[in-house]
Amino acid sequence: MAGSTDWEDLMNGVFGPGGRFRGGAGAEKRPAVDEDFAAAQKKLEEAAGRTQAAAGAARKTDAARLLQNSEELTKRLEAQSREISRLGQGLAREMEQDGLLTPAQSRAAVPAPKNTDAAFEAAAKRQQAALVGRQELSAALLAAFRRPFVLGEAGEKPRNVIVLSGKAGRGRHFALTQTVQALKDEGLLAGGVAWMDLALYGSPAQEKLFLQDLYAALAGPDPVLAFENAEQCHPGCLSLLAQLAVSGSARLASRYVLQKGLLVETGTALAPGAVGSLSAGGKYLVFLCPGGKNKLAGLLGAAFATAVGDECEAPAFSREELLTIAGRQLNELACKTKERLGWTLTVTGEGLAALVAQKGEAGVGRLAEFCEKCFAALAEHKLRGRKAAAVALKAGEGGQVMAAFDGGEQTDLLAVLPGEYTADLEEVKAEMDRIIGLDEVKDYVLRLEDAIAVQRRRAAAGMKTAGVSMHMIFTGNPGTGKTTIARLVGKYLKAIGALSGGQLVEVSRADLVGRYVGHTAPLTQKVIQSALGGVLFIDEAYSLYRGEQDTFGLEAIDTLVKGMEDHRDELVVILAGYTKEMEEFLQANSGLRSRFPNKIEFPDYTGAELLAITKLTAKGKGYKLTQDCDGPLLAFYDRKQAENAAENGNGRLARNTLEAAILNQGRRLAAEPDAALDELRLGDFELDQ
Repeated sequence: MAGSTDWEDLMNGVFGPGGRFRGGAGAEKRPAVDEDFAAAQKKLEEAAGRTQAAAGAARKTDAARLLQNSEELTKRLEAQSREISRLGQGLAREMEQDGLLTPAQSRAAVPAPKNTDAAFEAAAKRQQAALVGRQELSAALLAAFRRPFVLGEAGEKPRNVIVLSGKAGRGRHFALTQTVQALKDEGLLAGGVAWMDLALYGSPAQEKLFLQDLYAALAGPDPVLAFENAEQCHPGCLSLLAQLAVSGSARLASRYVLQKGLLVETGTALAPGAVGSLSAGGKYLVFLCPGGKNKLAGLLGAAFATAVGDECEAPAFSREELLTIAGRQLNELACKTKERLGWTLTVTGEGLAALVAQKGEAGVGRLAEFCEKCFAALAEHKLRGRKAAAVALKAGEGGQVMAAFDGGEQTDLLAVLPGEYTADLEEVKAEMDRIIGLDEVKDYVLRLEDAIAVQRRRAAAGMKTAGVSMHMIFTGNPGTGKTTIARLVGKYLKAIGALSGGQLVEVSRADLVGRYVGHTAPLTQKVIQSALGGVLFIDEAYSLYRGEQDTFGLEAIDTLVKGMEDHRDELVVILAGYTKEMEEFLQANSGLRSRFPNKIEFPDYTGAELLAITKLTAKGKGYKLTQDCDGPLLAFYDRKQAENAAENGNGRLARNTLEAAILNQGRRLAAEPDAALDELRLGDFELDQ
């Protein structure tokens, strides 16, 4: 049948067309049935064979398709693997750039020299050659770094905790870096020093920044972490450092994950690769502190002091050491002058080295600054068209640096540089003298010069010095000259060298107290930073404290007190306000009263002083009073004083009275065009009110 299937042919052969079974007729029909059955069976076998063939072909096709799919899947997996590897390498490079991973060559531990004793001896020679014979400090630092080589390392704990004490300017930074460099050159250390200035983290607002920087330093390649200015750091940050020094591990208050080189807080949630603690990682922890281990114990605790392995003190430079350093600095100046300016620099006599060494008595950094100043002066001569092949320098009789270009006339080398601004002391004193009244106040301010001069003489004689507390409290009624005197105090302290800037930063509660939690401390810190080198003047200071419930105000006071302690040599704080209210304010913080030993009462002006203020102010505006004004004005001011001295005994009354007279004079001159323009008459003053 056309279009029929093998199965249909078989069924027709068995049952016949129409579905009737062929075997149901008589016996005579059996041979035909057998033949038909045999034919059907044959067809069935042929159909089965074709089915098997088709199934085999299908299996081959499926197998081929499966193989093809497998090959495609393998290719995709290989491509994905390559992409993952590429991304991983990129992330690793980013983390290396951020200091969170070290490059492969840096991560490999530097093999210790076979003979560490010989290596340390070689490092000692390098170190002492760089440190100009400071044998005691050199030996102490080398012993501190050698300690773990002898005692062995304790897992993730610091290799050693070292305190480097001594005042600023004694070469502590230089000594540490040169020691580490010498050890690195001899294969004993794998890197240098990572520095962290803890003064940058002085409030709770900087704690997260501190955590980021500390994590980067711990994960970085440098084997030595150096911390300075711990006394200016927030206690929460110091707590982490204490834990690292004592146990080698510091547990974090929250969990963090690493994203693009930064720690991102995840709260308490568990996350793959979460960072819940910091590890010292076998690094050296070095703390630079002028007060030494005892001072740090008060900041980081007794357990920290116990964990300190070595304390190395940087002593003051001897005269011989300063001369040696000065000689090296002058040699570097000569090399720099030859390289940059093309001039051959020579030094005549030993006086210049002594002059440079004298600059180093205030700190070895001053010595380098002075040589830089000399180079700047030489460069200025070059820029002004000076033609020369050689320059000879020597010390002048007055302490100048004298220069002779090509053997010519001696000139003051530094005279070509613009002078550093210093307030003229005599000018400031003259301005103070022009202020009416306030004799006791002005006398106190002027006595500061004598106190500071005495301390400088003691320091020059090698005696102990006591810091002069210059923080003040100005009390008195409004208009009694408190702000004017505060401004002059800044200029005066700049003139006598007690302050570096002398600027006056005047603020009130609104400038110090924030509007939400966590805002006040950073705001107050910002104000303190802006006033460093000058005077911070807080008018109506008692407004900072509005009772025990005023947490924002109390936070501002606490931050202010800490800032005064941290910057005691860089800042003068003056609080001003009414006498009674200021007394109550001093009870708000136990440390306030002790930090303001200088309390100055500004008295109300007398009638005679108000008259003098009126005349002085009129002169400044280009006016003069007729002689008949004196008596009535004096009587007017005395009467106002008797009525209410607290409100009327101030400069504002004098200024307001004068302004009213100038206005009345204008009306009078409109009717008298020929009258003197600069003359104020008695009738111009309103004295009957």
